[in-house]
Amino acid sequence: MNESRPRTAVDFWLDPVCPWTWLTSRWMLEVERIRTVDVTWRVMSLAVLNEDRLDQLPERIRELMGLAWAPVRVLTAASQAFGPEVTGPLYTAMGTRFHLHQQPRTKSTIAAALRDAGLPESLADAGDTDTFDALVRASHQQAVDLVGKDVGSPVVALPGQDGGRAAFFGPVVSPAPKGEEAGRLWDAAIVLASIPDFYEMKRTRTSGPVFD
Repeated sequence: MNESRPRTAVDFWLDPVCPWTWLTSRWMLEVERIRTVDVTWRVMSLAVLNEDRLDQLPERIRELMGLAWAPVRVLTAASQAFGPEVTGPLYTAMGTRFHLHQQPRTKSTIAAALRDAGLPESLADAGDTDTFDALVRASHQQAVDLVGKDVGSPVVALPGQDGGRAAFFGPVVSPAPKGEEAGRLWDAAIVLASIPDFYEMKRTRTSGPVFD
């Protein structure tokens, strides 16, 4: 990695309950290691994204949307109390428990993740209130403004042409690429994001998320 090159500021919007987002985030950490990028972790909300179409979703997804509020509220509360730099480590602590250890997305699991991240477990109480919902919605809207509502978590944004931002949903990939494979996927994503009228490339998933 050539450290003399200017570093690229990347924004990564996430919802902690999504296993595919977890895999993309692990890829993004690998990209940060081998490419000249600096990632800022931000929250978006699948509960907000789907709130007007809950009756159209399968029951298991509706249940997940009910559980999705507390993690983003707690991430936001922690960011407000201790600064945005805690968002990444706390998300990693939550995701490790939710996805790698398959622990329930409950208040006790969130409290344990706070402890893992060196933060007060009392912040888990924020998940029970709507105190931070306006901030969650505002952060979520920033992501939606970049890519639209017919996507999901995560959303990744980087500097675009003419001082704007180029953004995309995903990539959805499993398992998370490592080493230069991760770098090549990032390089390709930059190219696709730089094309203003490029919208979608997709194929059917043939397996669930692989956590290695």
